[in-house]
Amino acid sequence: MKERLGMMVVLMVVVCLEVGMNTLNKVATTRGMSNFIFVLYSNALALLFLLPSTILYHRLMPPPVLTFGIFGRICITALLSYAGQTLQYIGIEYSSPTLASAMADLIPAFTFIFAVVAGMEILSLKERSSLAKSIGTIVLITGAFVITFYKGPPLLLFQHAYYNSLLPQQSNWILGSFILVTSSLFISMLFLVQAWILKDYPGELMLTVITCALVTILSAIAAMIAERNVNAWKLRPDMELIAICYNAIIMVGFRSVVYAWAVRKKGPVFVAMFIPLGMVAAVIMGVTFLRDDLYTGSVIGASIIALGFYTVMWGKAMEVKENIETNIDNSNEKVPLLPPNKGDSV
Repeated sequence: MKERLGMMVVLMVVVCLEVGMNTLNKVATTRGMSNFIFVLYSNALALLFLLPSTILYHRLMPPPVLTFGIFGRICITALLSYAGQTLQYIGIEYSSPTLASAMADLIPAFTFIFAVVAGMEILSLKERSSLAKSIGTIVLITGAFVITFYKGPPLLLFQHAYYNSLLPQQSNWILGSFILVTSSLFISMLFLVQAWILKDYPGELMLTVITCALVTILSAIAAMIAERNVNAWKLRPDMELIAICYNAIIMVGFRSVVYAWAVRKKGPVFVAMFIPLGMVAAVIMGVTFLRDDLYTGSVIGASIIALGFYTVMWGKAMEVKENIETNIDNSNEKVPLLPPNKGDSV
């Protein structure tokens, strides 16, 4: 019970920290930072922190044996991780951190659907838990589409010239929404592949280090192709450096290890359920630091997403209760107190 409660607290903290990263990235890219180079520098710096820590940790506890098949799965994880990171930051550049958090609420829905297809989750509409999770998944997706296609009248407007320049146009908003939805799709697949790997290779730290190294290689290749301007590679000691250090240490390093640990312990759907909690923090930080305008569509869509999220959470709680009751019933089955005598007829 204590481990479960501690895991829930850590996951909530990680989700809030991720919202802070989205806000920092938005400010940094507005000042001219390239998303491709940002991903490269962040993963390279994270690798510098993770590699010594992993070596020290496994001096006392040897890592699991890495087979060719496991390494192939980790390569898939690296591809999904790089695609998810890059598309997320590009989507934020076209939209806002608040919208990024709203689109991230699709991750539980996608993860649940993929988990059912992969056989990691059981779907039975005759049971209340499965029915609630299915309905909640549909509601989550509906809320995301409301935020994307319906802006509505503004509830809160800011007129400051500098901060208004950070706000996207309507066309960019829709494009950013689709990019962020695609990012959520890749992240959902990433959770499932991680669960697939950790089932046979219970080494979260080693998995994170190898994935980070592969993502660094991929991001270096992509950055060299996408950014031919030498000035774009120069790292300025301002908001860019703060954003890169924050992303490297907190997101790529700490968050990746925590997510892998939680996926191994509780499964991908459990981890994905906490991501929508970042929506509240995103609204507060977006309005406070970026002066994001608050629109009716965002409030309605966020409310629908919250309803879907808690419906899925209620279904998960019912599922746990049903499993406990089933185990109790099985343990209370009547058995003979004394074995039959050899001479008794059968």
